[in-house]
Amino acid sequence: MDMNDSRSIPELVSALTGDMANLVRKEGELVRTELAENLGHAAKAGQGLALGGALLLGAYLVLLQALVLALSMVMNPLLASIIVGVVVGACGIVLVREAMRRMKPENLAPGRAARQLQKDAQLVKEQVR
Repeated sequence: MDMNDSRSIPELVSALTGDMANLVRKEGELVRTELAENLGHAAKAGQGLALGGALLLGAYLVLLQALVLALSMVMNPLLASIIVGVVVGACGIVLVREAMRRMKPENLAPGRAARQLQKDAQLVKEQVR
C-alpha cells in the first residue's frame, strides 16, 4: 500500500469493498467455467457407459450364440452357456465400472476454484491485518 495515498478510510473501505465484489464475481465465473468443464467430462463418461452397455448387449447376442454352439460340441450345452455368459459379463462389468469411476462426485467438484477461493481468503486476511 502506498504511504502517500491521500484517500480517506471510508474511500479505502469502499475501494476494498468494490475489489472484493469484483473478486467474488470473477471467482463465480471460474466456478461456472470449471463446472461446465467437469460436466463435459461426465458426459464423455456417460457415453462410455452407454457404449459399454451396448457392447455388453452385442456381446451377449453374438458371442453367446457362437461360443455356446462351439463349446456344445465338446461339453454339455448348459455348461457351455454358463462359461460364455460369465466371461462376457465380466468384460462388460469392467467397462461399466470404469465409466462409473469417472462419474464420481469428487471428479465433478470445482477443485481449482475452491483452492483459488482459499488463497483469496488468505490474501484478504493478510491485507486486513
